[in-house]
Amino acid sequence: MKQKKQGANVSQFIPKNPKKYCGSYPCLCRSEWERMFCQWLDITPSIIEWSSENIYIKYYDPVQQRTRRYYPDFYCLVSEADGKYKKYIIEIKPHRETSPPRKTSKKSNKTLRYQQATWITNQAKFVAADEYCHKIGMKFKIITEQELFNK
Repeated sequence: MKQKKQGANVSQFIPKNPKKYCGSYPCLCRSEWERMFCQWLDITPSIIEWSSENIYIKYYDPVQQRTRRYYPDFYCLVSEADGKYKKYIIEIKPHRETSPPRKTSKKSNKTLRYQQATWITNQAKFVAADEYCHKIGMKFKIITEQELFNK
């Protein structure tokens, strides 16, 4: 895959099957995991179309106490095993970020507060995404390294 560096952790992904990519160019990857997922979307025959950060969902951020926009990592249209089509909005997250942060002896109070604020904001995003998807007949899914590396 060709990649062009965009910043510290951001790179461009150039699809091998550009007709499947329905998003805006360039397709940006903010992590190695997102780049791997782009590769999978690009080459998997059951993926009919996909995009990266092409949809936004309004949500209320209880930490910043204001309405914000959430740009989920991916959208894709999948041809399911039963022959039906299903649309997904997908977020790539480390498994450790899928449960509330806990205080440990090695974690400072400042780090814990930051992780708690991030958790609260992410939960607000995910609830809004799930509600949005439910209203328009899509499915919201969080994918972690467990799904990325155990298949």
